[in-house]
Amino acid sequence: MRTLYIAISFCLTLGAGILFSGTVTKGQTENYPIGQIITEKGEMLIWLHDETPNHKDHFIKLAKEHYWDSLSFNRVIKDFVIQGGCPDTPEGFSDSPYLIEPEFNNKLKHIYGAVGAGRDNNPEKLSAGCQFYIVHNKEGIPRLDGNYTIFGQVIKGLDVLEEIATVPTDSLDAPEKIITLDVNILYLSKEYLAKLGYQVDQ
Repeated sequence: MRTLYIAISFCLTLGAGILFSGTVTKGQTENYPIGQIITEKGEMLIWLHDETPNHKDHFIKLAKEHYWDSLSFNRVIKDFVIQGGCPDTPEGFSDSPYLIEPEFNNKLKHIYGAVGAGRDNNPEKLSAGCQFYIVHNKEGIPRLDGNYTIFGQVIKGLDVLEEIATVPTDSLDAPEKIITLDVNILYLSKEYLAKLGYQVDQ
């Protein structure tokens, strides 16, 4: 069952974190949009980078539209990535709801737990808005830097990443048992993020 966080004219509080939808006004604690991926293996929380604003906005939009909630992690390669969203097809990502201009940033690398946007071999290196992956290699994957846009980082749930990355797969790297996605956006305070071990650099 999907967990729903609903705000009408009040705030819901989770520990020190405030979950809400709306504009921050003077005197309120600032809250940050955090990607939440729920699977049968557990929950991952993802910091969304301001340095990649278009990718961040599109991820938030699709999550709020529940685009991924009927999809799965369709590609799992241990010590490389786990990948979810629209499946790879011979036509590439022509059915993606968005094709996004790359937002390469030298500060954002393919480190362990980094979240990137999938794409086909188009020469402009346009990202498919529907496809994302999470780096599983603990040494990172530097050969992908500057070729695929990194737009997030797992800040909670690396144990879940490990669980998913080690499931049995078939010859096409698809999990033998479907790992469904439930993707949401939470709004968490700086203080609550600190309790998770993530420090906001603002």
